[in-house]
Amino acid sequence: MTKSDFIEKLAAKTGLSKKDAGAAVDAFLDVVKESLEAGEEVQFTGFGKFYVQEREAREGINPQTKAKIKIPATKVPKFSAGSALKNSVR
Repeated sequence: MTKSDFIEKLAAKTGLSKKDAGAAVDAFLDVVKESLEAGEEVQFTGFGKFYVQEREAREGINPQTKAKIKIPATKVPKFSAGSALKNSVR
């Protein structure tokens, strides 16, 4: 499902126009992004949790040259599904 498909389904389910549904989806994504940038978690009980996880620096291997490379530490966004969401897809 693409973002456009999602907006269409959201508009149909809520009675909003596609423009308003698109604005709501964009606002939701902005709030999640801004919260993660600020180091906060975004949790919806039963649905899941968006959070930032830190990866430590590590050593890797370039698959083409087989040379060892240093991979720097970084932060990555993660999503953990809640129990209600997990149970709905079984």
